[in-house]
Amino acid sequence: MSKLIMWNLMTLDGFFDGAEHWALDWHQYAWGEELERMSIEQLRAADMLLFGRVTYEGMAAYWKTAQGEVAGYMNSLPKGVFSRTLERVDWQNTTLLKGHVKQEVEALKGKGQKDIYVFGSGGLGATIMEEGLFDEYRLCLVPVVLGNGKPLFGRPPGRLRMKLLESRALASGSVLLRYEPFAG
Repeated sequence: MSKLIMWNLMTLDGFFDGAEHWALDWHQYAWGEELERMSIEQLRAADMLLFGRVTYEGMAAYWKTAQGEVAGYMNSLPKGVFSRTLERVDWQNTTLLKGHVKQEVEALKGKGQKDIYVFGSGGLGATIMEEGLFDEYRLCLVPVVLGNGKPLFGRPPGRLRMKLLESRALASGSVLLRYEPFAG
């Protein structure tokens, strides 16, 4: 059975996107050899990537023409996009998911052997949180305060206690955090 993992970069003030759509220039403060190596390790351990429509459109626009090892994984891995408005998808190995998120995710988790990742996708992430389907949250806390933007946990399901699995400082000053929902 697959484990469903949220993976996002987040600012100190809780944003995963800037005030304007795809205002992600602050990602450069975290990026480096360590984060690239971790990204490749995660992608090697993945069965699938899941996106909401907005994140899918931005990711597809970038990765379809990108080069390098990360791009190779992003393009070759199976991907699912949840959308009520898209009629078709054109990024290789992508499936359009129109069913109820809970049933679709449970079915995907049941079929898989490796991890399933949700990147970005604030609305989808919130829905998955509400359904209690995330097995792990992986965050890269980036040492920057934006002042405004799109909050990562903009629609949380109320209080959700977490258990720390790992914390690791990167040379960039960012901190990798791994949590799982607290079971006790």
